[in-house]
Amino acid sequence: MNYKNFLEDLANKVIDGYKINKKEALMILETPDEYIEDLVEQASRITYSFFKNEVEFCSLINAKNGACSEDCSFCAQSSKYPTPINAYSLVSEEEMLEGAERAVSINANRYCIVVSGKRAKKEEVEKIAEAVRKIKQKYPIKVCCSIGTVDEEDLKLLKEAGVNRINHNLETSEKFFSKIVTTHTWKERLETIKRVQKVGLSTCSGGIFGMGESNEDIVELALTYRDLDVDSIPLNFLIPIPGTPFENANYLTPQKCLKIVALFRFVNPDAELRLCGGREQNLQDLHDTAMNIANCLMAGGYLTRAGRNPEKDKQMIKELGKKLLTEGESFSIQKAENI
Repeated sequence: MNYKNFLEDLANKVIDGYKINKKEALMILETPDEYIEDLVEQASRITYSFFKNEVEFCSLINAKNGACSEDCSFCAQSSKYPTPINAYSLVSEEEMLEGAERAVSINANRYCIVVSGKRAKKEEVEKIAEAVRKIKQKYPIKVCCSIGTVDEEDLKLLKEAGVNRINHNLETSEKFFSKIVTTHTWKERLETIKRVQKVGLSTCSGGIFGMGESNEDIVELALTYRDLDVDSIPLNFLIPIPGTPFENANYLTPQKCLKIVALFRFVNPDAELRLCGGREQNLQDLHDTAMNIANCLMAGGYLTRAGRNPEKDKQMIKELGKKLLTEGESFSIQKAENI
């Protein structure tokens, strides 16, 4: 089979509005390494067709850390595992504002307030909403929240305060999910995403790769996000954490990570693809190449791990000839009203 022609023809069809099927998606993920340059070229063409050269940094604050009742096998914050982290309750309003200031200082266009646990308590949501009001008054930055399973009442409160996007990851396929989490279900997460969409907030939902999932699982997740029409898809690559069930996991190669990024672009051409946790360690020398396909990245560190220097990310964007959105700017081609 001539993969070069296959990828070019498929990219042309995707740009024209075609939705690829499961068989084609698996073929993308299984692209032979000798065709990886062709894969990057065609996935990058799709990105340019929908986003031109615009890219976005987002930054987060780990506003409540550890002591989580859930048993997500990849996570350092679960109370089920003896992981080396410092647990703490919800940070102060002042610290949330300081986090926003740091985000602005590194040219992040989005700032996400993240709390550990299955769901944030009502009083925590109220404190976060009040902090968001003050952040929006002071800084020209878009604000997101990741607060677990959330009901419509809390979502409406956050929306009124100025939050325009909620992060809630499905993480993997429905079939594989029970192998990494037993304390809640994949469908619970799905219903939360649907509630977010119901109240008119933008959706950010992604996955973590390298846990032993199959290619079929990865494809199923990409197709699920297309069916949900999510606005932003963060792509995380496992960093094995001592004390977790996956502390010795070693399933990824830089080439496999790059193929995952390309797959999600072919399946979700108009979604914001974000390179997030583990991007540096797992993509290695192919990291900057992946940013020709993705159009967003998490800058300035992750929940329990440090990231690379934001200045290095800015230099990369400059060398790639891309434009960094700042000060609340939106992509020229917008997918949904509230993004």
